[in-house]
Amino acid sequence: MAESGPVRRTKDFTRRPAVCPFCVGKIAVDYKNAALLPRYITSRGSIASRHMTKACAKHQRALAQAIKRARFLALLPYAPVHIWKTGGVGMPEPRARRT
Repeated sequence: MAESGPVRRTKDFTRRPAVCPFCVGKIAVDYKNAALLPRYITSRGSIASRHMTKACAKHQRALAQAIKRARFLALLPYAPVHIWKTGGVGMPEPRARRT
């Protein structure tokens, strides 16, 4: 029969430090780079958070600004194509505000 005591770990888990892909690869964030920017947009069309992009604060701000500029210049869509086609059918309804 197995012991019912606490489980001991052989090694402590150490988390690797998060590294910014823009700092490591020396990649410049530019609104004209239409191949790079869609990676940082979610399936619903919103800009991905720092937690998802793994970017440092400096590059996350630049990334958000570049996505907004690319959208304004029609290099990127504001909403994904599947929402345009269905008109938002199947999407969760927005919550009503309390007044």
